[in-house]
Amino acid sequence: MTFLTLLMMILTQPSSGLSPQEAAIVSHVDAHNGEALALLERVVNINSGTQNFDGVRAVGKIFRAEFDALGFKTHWIDGAPFKRAGHLIAEHPGPGPKILLIGHLDTVFEKDSPFQKFEKIDATHARGPGIIDMKGGDVVMLHALKALNAAGALKNMNVVVVMTGDEEDSGDPLSLARAPLIAAGKGAAAAIGFEDGPGDPKLGVTARRGTTGWEVRVKGAPAHSSQIFRSDIGSGAVFEMARILNAFREKMAGEEHLTFNPGVVLGGTSVEFDAVQTRGTAFGKTNVVAEHAVVSGDLRTLSPAQLEHAMKTMQDVVAASLPHTEATITFDEGYPPMAPAEGNAKLLAMYDQASRDLGFGAVTAVTPDRAGAADVSFVAGEITSIIDGVGLMGTDDHTAKETADLSTLPSQTKRAAVLLLRLQSSRQ
Repeated sequence: MTFLTLLMMILTQPSSGLSPQEAAIVSHVDAHNGEALALLERVVNINSGTQNFDGVRAVGKIFRAEFDALGFKTHWIDGAPFKRAGHLIAEHPGPGPKILLIGHLDTVFEKDSPFQKFEKIDATHARGPGIIDMKGGDVVMLHALKALNAAGALKNMNVVVVMTGDEEDSGDPLSLARAPLIAAGKGAAAAIGFEDGPGDPKLGVTARRGTTGWEVRVKGAPAHSSQIFRSDIGSGAVFEMARILNAFREKMAGEEHLTFNPGVVLGGTSVEFDAVQTRGTAFGKTNVVAEHAVVSGDLRTLSPAQLEHAMKTMQDVVAASLPHTEATITFDEGYPPMAPAEGNAKLLAMYDQASRDLGFGAVTAVTPDRAGAADVSFVAGEITSIIDGVGLMGTDDHTAKETADLSTLPSQTKRAAVLLLRLQSSRQ
């Protein structure tokens, strides 16, 4: 019997609310919510911007100790081969179906960011770097497992946890950086990602668009500005870059599920651009035709076919250079898409039922246009049942206003724990 068949059997059975074991899980989450809040504040107060390797390792060390205490076998994968801090892997073998749980330890806020500390706003809200993306989700995951352990359910569960250290700024090469995650997904019946998703507990993620970085570089003929557009000089690098970007917009804007964004543009007589930090400088004069231009951006698609078509369109646009200019476009490895799938929908239906039985209401799938790229997409080719976006809810992630709705910490933990228990029960 396949795992999808088992999911269907569970979903078609009439709901009878919570079992005594599930009720015990709920009681444990409520009794230990203060500990969860304290852990959240502790890890948020450690800067773990992706490039702060010591900080990422420090947060990983805290979670590693927590998993060790639960009886997991843990190890740290050194990130030196892919130029990052590394990943935390925690394994709990058992007779149940293998479930992969995914989190990440890093944030977008580096050591030079002014946004560094946990700040309580009121009784149910707090602000802090990475509080919802995704240290809050990591805490939800951990405390769901703690509740399952207290209820006597964890001992029979087959769970693998992967917390990456470079989700916000992926290692290079990406294929090497994500190899441990893909390996952990081998043989798993289901995967759950604890990102904040759309920030609404009424929504879950069953599909994600992939993201691919791209860079265009242009070289033009330098000359006095009074001679621009002359047949032997041309339009210069900046006008050529403007042509390219406008052609991208004209040819691709409006296609369903496709977005592309030029995030930074530099142009002038000389350009210095740091692709890792996505920052640079340009020098030029108003009376000199620009010789160089560079633009860096991202491309988001819902399927490999859509990605391939978009890349071909962009390559064709770049190749049609204006006279006396040369342009090249390069693409990085990127995050793959996680297309909608039957198994994902059925797993969300189980999560929805758990939420209803807990009294938290329905959960439906968010449009993939509101679901950014995330690590779960790397295992979409290995695992047939995946959901994401079940972490701590809030607003304004990736900004200095990143805020958590702390009232969702216990509710999200309960929903995750009950779902995991029911997945375990599906094989008994």
